[in-house]
Amino acid sequence: MGRTTGIALAATALLSTLTGCDAATDKAGEIVSSATAAVASAAQEKMNEVKDGVNAGGDVSAGPTSTDGDRTVSTITATNPKDKTADYTVMVNFRDSDGNLLDAVVLTIDGVEPGKSKTGTARSNRTLSGDPKAEIAQALRH
Repeated sequence: MGRTTGIALAATALLSTLTGCDAATDKAGEIVSSATAAVASAAQEKMNEVKDGVNAGGDVSAGPTSTDGDRTVSTITATNPKDKTADYTVMVNFRDSDGNLLDAVVLTIDGVEPGKSKTGTARSNRTLSGDPKAEIAQALRH
């Protein structure tokens, strides 16, 4: 086998390997996207279970994210502007720097007194890569 033939065979083998990796990477991406969509759907279903909830997006804010073990966390603050104690159910989305949804969680912050604030921690369901940001997707006061 000549040198040129050997180089051509090596290049073909490398291309096949890279193409196989691309296919595996694409399949893994599809699986993660599907799992993320399922988690987001489950989070929305949990929000839909809240009875007599009032839209309270303006009462709730997400702090910066950090890492706790292998999970991403964000402190969520609910401030009750009403004259009676309220509970909050909050859906938090974790997104990457391009705005892609990475994960969604629901948390409850109970017993927020009138005119006061109380915090809870949104914790991702899985390890998130990069520098994810937390955002309030939906908040209900009840």
